[in-house]
Amino acid sequence: MKKTKIGIWMNHSVANLMDYPASPILTRTVECAFTTKAKEESLTRGESTMHTKEQGEQADYYKKLGELIRKYDEVLLFGPTEAKTELYNTFKDNYLFSKIKVEIRSADKMTENQQHAFVKTYFESNSIN
Repeated sequence: MKKTKIGIWMNHSVANLMDYPASPILTRTVECAFTTKAKEESLTRGESTMHTKEQGEQADYYKKLGELIRKYDEVLLFGPTEAKTELYNTFKDNYLFSKIKVEIRSADKMTENQQHAFVKTYFESNSIN
């Protein structure tokens, strides 16, 4: 059976999901609901309120990504921030993810074409089947 693979370039506000193999590779985007506007609105109510709202929105963002990841056999998480590691830490001990091979790589800010090339290069050089 062919393994399902996905590359996810992410930071704390957006995740670009790219299925592999696909020709051409298409990008789906998941955004965190905690935007600059939401941050400004919650700051007017107080810093504590802002942090609580931000943590809740971040948790929802990671939960949504986790649900998508469960559909794959191999996952490449990459990007410029610690968001990829934070996401991994939310599901690493969950048995529902135990059969999924997850690789975490640091990467700079990239264009969409650079992200596609990164995913293609990674899976081609780490292909088992």
